[in-house]
Amino acid sequence: MRLCVIGAGYVGLVTACCFAEMGNRVVCVERDPLRLARLTAGEAPIYEPGLEAMLRAHLGSGQLSFSAQLEEGVRHAEVIFIAVGTPSGEDGSADLSHVLAVADELGARLQHSCVVVNKSTVPVGTAERVRQRIDKALAARGRNISVRVASNPEFLKEGSAVEDFMRPDRVLLGCAEAETAQLLRRLYAPFLRNHERVLDMGVRAAEFSKYAANAFLATKISFMNEMAGLCARLEVDIEDVRRGIGSDKRIGTHFIYAGCGYGGSCFPKDVRALIRSAELEGFEPGILRAVEARNALQKTLLFQALREHFAGYLQGRVVALWGLAFKPGTDDLREAPSLVLLDALLAAGVRVQGCDPVACAGVAARYPEALGSGQLQLGESPYAAAEGADALVLVTEWKQFRQPDFQRIRGSMRMPVLFDGRNIYNAQELAALGFIYRGVGRPALGHCKASAA
Repeated sequence: MRLCVIGAGYVGLVTACCFAEMGNRVVCVERDPLRLARLTAGEAPIYEPGLEAMLRAHLGSGQLSFSAQLEEGVRHAEVIFIAVGTPSGEDGSADLSHVLAVADELGARLQHSCVVVNKSTVPVGTAERVRQRIDKALAARGRNISVRVASNPEFLKEGSAVEDFMRPDRVLLGCAEAETAQLLRRLYAPFLRNHERVLDMGVRAAEFSKYAANAFLATKISFMNEMAGLCARLEVDIEDVRRGIGSDKRIGTHFIYAGCGYGGSCFPKDVRALIRSAELEGFEPGILRAVEARNALQKTLLFQALREHFAGYLQGRVVALWGLAFKPGTDDLREAPSLVLLDALLAAGVRVQGCDPVACAGVAARYPEALGSGQLQLGESPYAAAEGADALVLVTEWKQFRQPDFQRIRGSMRMPVLFDGRNIYNAQELAALGFIYRGVGRPALGHCKASAA
């Protein structure tokens, strides 16, 4: 098929590359000139395993191209995907200005009938608004063109987005017409040869399903983080509890790991948007408010633990941070727990030695003054980050942090204190090596506090 994807951000670029992989001709429209220049040169502006190789391959084959001109992108397109950003507004609602601006321009440019698909995460009723805006612009031009609008929310995990798209758990098709559903089923058929995972539903149900899925996963995380707080006071190890409840098939093992809070481009934004949607309907979203509040509190946990351990004396301390991106496998810093901790440490006069495989450039751009003064140092070596540190804090559980040489690290640190923000280490083994270990919702091992000196 001939496709157009509008927006070459995270969702749009993965969508464009994966559809090109299956033999479709894809034009991706991107208005940011710097991003467009990188894309046309075969350089992915985001870090995602496997994405840049796919981008280069299909640029070379001609299956994929990029343009700043919407008219060029939609000229021959049978299906047009809207994949522009929907950031949080000041009141927490999803900002639809980019989506609706695309709808207006589509109405002003389209010359033939086609299907327009909302790939962006949008509130219930957005497809209807998009169709109305397109129809209004077409009527103003005197054009009698049939444009059908559908919802096809994405369920991509950063760090495994290409794999998720190529082998989806499910494909949600929110269509008002049977022929639209049939067309989109045909488009997705190559991704589903070994299993039938297409779920047909109404447009509004598809729009809502995306928000409900992310809100539910955020709720599971926040519930476990709250249980971890209680475990810490009752001298219970949350890891034992996780195994105990995860063996129940009704609960399952996914998203029940306690830690230092969730971040990223989806969960925080979508929980806020769902809260705002409920408010507009006069419905009290008590659970969602609690999820948001618990996550905000959880992001302060590591700093509070550091302050307690050092009896409030943090000025001049050296703290090593392992992991800066909001999760492994990405360079995305949006809503990252590391930033909350980093802000607090810098404000307290701590010298920070940060380490991340891919996110250092983004952190450097956010903290130029701290970097210039030397209060913040960044690199890719976990051993260099730990050298001379009074404490080591794991924030993001990259694979290269999972089994380091702790004897080497113990010898290079000024004080052998480790704060495990993701509970990935064996506390007893670290204690046997001489570390003071602090996890999330786990019994502390080693001396409880350092001296104020």
